[in-house]
Amino acid sequence: MNSINVFILAAGLGERLRPITNHIPKPLIPILGKPCIEYVLERVSALPVNKIGINLHYKKDMIEEWVKKYFDNRNNPPSPPFAKGGVTPLAPLSRGESNPPLEKGDKGGFSYKKIVFFPEEQILGTGGALKNAEDFLREGTFLVHNSDIFTEIDLTKLLEYHRSSNNLVTLAVHDYPKFNSVIVDENGFLKTVETGLKPVSTDYKRCAFTGIAVYEPDFLKFLPPGKSSVVDSWLKAVSESRKIGTLNIDKGGDEPRSYWSDIGTPDAYAAAVFWELRSLGETIFIHSSIETCAGAEIQGNVVIGNGCNVTALQATSLLRNCIILPETNVGASHATPLQKESLFENCIIGPEFMIDLNEREIVPFIGEDKQLIGTGGSDRKYYRIKKDGRSRVFMQCREDDPDYERHIEYTKFFLGHSVPVPYLYEADNEKKSALLEDAGDISLYSWLKCPRDPADIEDIYRQVLDIISLIHTEVTDDVSSCAMLKNRTFDYDHFRWETDYFIKRFVEDVRNISIGNRTALDMELHDLAMKADTAPKVIIHRDFQSQNIMVMKGPKLRLIDYQGARMGPAAYDIASMLWDPYYRFEDNMRCRLLDYYLERMADYYKGRFDADAFNRALILCRLQRHMQALGAYGFLSVVKGKKYFRKHIPEALRVLREDVEYVRDVCPELYGLIVDL
Repeated sequence: MNSINVFILAAGLGERLRPITNHIPKPLIPILGKPCIEYVLERVSALPVNKIGINLHYKKDMIEEWVKKYFDNRNNPPSPPFAKGGVTPLAPLSRGESNPPLEKGDKGGFSYKKIVFFPEEQILGTGGALKNAEDFLREGTFLVHNSDIFTEIDLTKLLEYHRSSNNLVTLAVHDYPKFNSVIVDENGFLKTVETGLKPVSTDYKRCAFTGIAVYEPDFLKFLPPGKSSVVDSWLKAVSESRKIGTLNIDKGGDEPRSYWSDIGTPDAYAAAVFWELRSLGETIFIHSSIETCAGAEIQGNVVIGNGCNVTALQATSLLRNCIILPETNVGASHATPLQKESLFENCIIGPEFMIDLNEREIVPFIGEDKQLIGTGGSDRKYYRIKKDGRSRVFMQCREDDPDYERHIEYTKFFLGHSVPVPYLYEADNEKKSALLEDAGDISLYSWLKCPRDPADIEDIYRQVLDIISLIHTEVTDDVSSCAMLKNRTFDYDHFRWETDYFIKRFVEDVRNISIGNRTALDMELHDLAMKADTAPKVIIHRDFQSQNIMVMKGPKLRLIDYQGARMGPAAYDIASMLWDPYYRFEDNMRCRLLDYYLERMADYYKGRFDADAFNRALILCRLQRHMQALGAYGFLSVVKGKKYFRKHIPEALRVLREDVEYVRDVCPELYGLIVDL
C-alpha cells in the first residue's frame, strides 16, 4: 500500500473543558497516564505513513515539546505536563519546517524527524488548517484526524475503503444522535450538513462525523485562503458533482460498535477515561508515581494521575467515579475548601478546582435505573439499581445458564453458615434473576492496585483465609444439608478437563504450538490428575482468587462467583489464592500466609490434619490451577474477545514454569512443553 501523509488537528482552545485547559492543551489531557494525542500517534503510526503534520496554536510549545520527548523516548514516553508551568519550549519552527533527526531514540520506523509542525498565529479553522499545510498535503492521499478524538475506529479499513471507492473524500461516520448533522443518501454520499434534528427525506439519513477522514489532494483547491471550515469546502465540492463518500464505522451483527469520544466536555472526557479503564478489565488506575492512596475508601471508577498527593485523605473519605488530574493535592491541609470535603463523587479534581460530572454520562446505564457493573469473564449481567432507597445489585442470567439454580441454593447455604457472601433479597427462578446485596466495585485485585503497607496486605489476606478455612471446615461438615453441593465433585475428570483446556485454549490457540508426543504427555497428565484426586475432599470455591473477593468499607469482605463450588482438594483453593496470577506475593509473606492457613486447619481438625499430605497435594494443585488459568485466559481473550485477560498471561506462565520444576523428573514431556512456551 502506498504511503500517505497524516494531518493531526491540535490547535483548538478547548474552551468547553475549562478550567482543565487553563493548565494543559486538550491534546495533552491524560487518559490513564497517556495524553490523548499519544493514542492518536500510536494509531496513525500503524498506517503506511510518510510524514505526520500537526497544526498548533493554543499552548503550542507544550505540545511541541511533548511530541519531541515522545519520539525521543519511545520506550519510556513522557507523562503529559500539567499544572507546573508546562515544559521548556523548543525554538519555534517556521511554517512547514521539518524537524532535525534526533541523535537517540530514532532506531528506524516512524520517528520525530518525520513530524512537521504548522503553527498558526490565529486559529485558521478546520479548513484553513489544511490550506495552511497545502504544500505538505498535496503530495498524495492524506488522512486527517482530530487530536481530541479517542476511538478504536479501524483506520486501515477506512484507508482501504477510500482507495477502492474513487471518492474525493471519505468521511468516517457513525450514528451518534446528538451529533447527527451529516446528511447522506442511500449510497452514503454526502448531500448536506445541517444542525438540529429535524426529519430528512426518506431517501436520506443522518449520521455524525467522527473527526476522521481521508482526502485526495485535489480537494485542496476547494479550500479558500485564510480561516475557513472544512464543511463549507465539502459542500462546495458536492455542488461541483465531486464524490464525498462516507464509511459507517458502526459494526454490524453482534459486534459492539466502535468506541468514539471527542473528549470535548468534562463528561465526555471522563466517559472516555472510564471506558478505557473498563476495556482493560480494570476499575481503578493509580499512576506508578503514587506512593500510597490507602487513606481513603475507593469505589466505582477512580483514576489518580502522576504526581498527585492524596496522603492527607482520611479513612472517612470516599473517592467514587473520580479522576484526579496530575500534580493535584487532594485533602491536603493547604487545599481549597472544596477539596477538604470527605466525599469526592462523580467529579474531576485538579489543581485548585473540582468539576462535577453527570453520573449517567460517565458510566454505562441501561435505561433509566440500571447501571451496568462488573468487568470479569462471566456471561451474566450485573446492574446496580435503587430499591427502597438503597443500592442493590440485580443479577440477570441467560435462560440456559446451568449455574443459576446453584448460585441461589449455594447463597442460601453459605449465608446460613455465616460465610460472607452477598445477601440474597429476591430470586425469580422463572426469569433467572436475583436481587443481591451491593458489595461495591472494588475487588481485592483492585484494592491491591493502591500502594499499601505490607502489614495491611497481610492482614486482609488473613481475613480471606479465615473465610476459606471456615468453608473447608465447619461448612464442609454440614454439606449434607445442601445436596446440590454435596453431590458435585471436583474429581479426576475435572482435572483432566482442565489440562485439556490448557492444551487447546493456550498451547494451541494462543501459542500456536502443536504437541509432538501427545500420548506421552497425556499419560503424565493422567498421573497428575489421579494423584490430585486422592486428596481428601472439602467444599472448595474452585475459582478462589483476588477478583472474586469484594472489599467493602471497613474493610468488610464478600465472596462472589461461588456457583462453581464443588467437593475437592482444599489445596486447590489455596493454590488459587496464594499463587494468584493477579497479584505477585513477596515470598516470605506467602509462606507466612500458608502457615496461617495450616494452623487454622490443624486447630480445627486436631490430630486428623496431615500437613505433609496437604503440601504434597498443593504442588499438584498448583500445577493444575496454573494450567487452568492459562486455558481460561486463552479462551476469554481469543473466543470471548476479552483481550485484557492477555496481560495476566506472563505471571501465570511464570509461576507455572517455577512449579513444573517439582515434577521435572516424573513429567519430562510436560516440563519440556512448559519451559518452551
